[in-house]
Amino acid sequence: MVSAGLPRGTVPKLERPGPLRERVYEALLELITTRALPPGQHLVESELAGHLGVSRQPVREALQRLNTEGWVDLRPAQGAFVHEPTEAEADQLLSVRTLLEAEAARLAAANSGTAGIDALEALCAKEEQAVADDDVDLAAATNAAFHAKVMELAGNSVLAELAAQVDRRVRWYYTPGARQRGRQSWIEHRALIAAISARDEQRATETMRAHAEHTRTAYHQREQP
Repeated sequence: MVSAGLPRGTVPKLERPGPLRERVYEALLELITTRALPPGQHLVESELAGHLGVSRQPVREALQRLNTEGWVDLRPAQGAFVHEPTEAEADQLLSVRTLLEAEAARLAAANSGTAGIDALEALCAKEEQAVADDDVDLAAATNAAFHAKVMELAGNSVLAELAAQVDRRVRWYYTPGARQRGRQSWIEHRALIAAISARDEQRATETMRAHAEHTRTAYHQREQP
């Protein structure tokens, strides 16, 4: 059994052109944030290199970078492991996310036009279908895309930059509760779209704040593996 938990053929080989070290880093980070490599998973350099079709050196460099950023723990004499987030870590990050998202919703209500509203509607419909199909991975990815679109519509580059720093980690925390949130999440998204469409900044702010807090609560109440 492969300790990395990834059957051969499920991870596409990386293309050689371009900065290989960066591409390996991005590939591993995506596998971690989607929980294809779950928290606590032992990461063996040689096996990861085989899955990605690269040598061990770029994998080693990527793991060191992921360790610096808090995604991977390097343990002496044991190796590398996907970091297991504590409840306190999740709570702190999701609290910051609430502040950023609430302000983004307010700005989106002030700035959005018809095209922006239509894009949010399309993402909400996609999320609704993912929930109906019980496709947790797609629901989590679509949820992230929806929030990214709200941030884009806010039109504040500094806010967007700050949000980008927490976006992937939020997705990491959101995935375990995606099934639990299910239908309620996209209902809240539709309420947010209505507030933004009405250009009601206060209602958009309050709706997004409540939505983000519900996600935080769902994370702490999630079913443990």
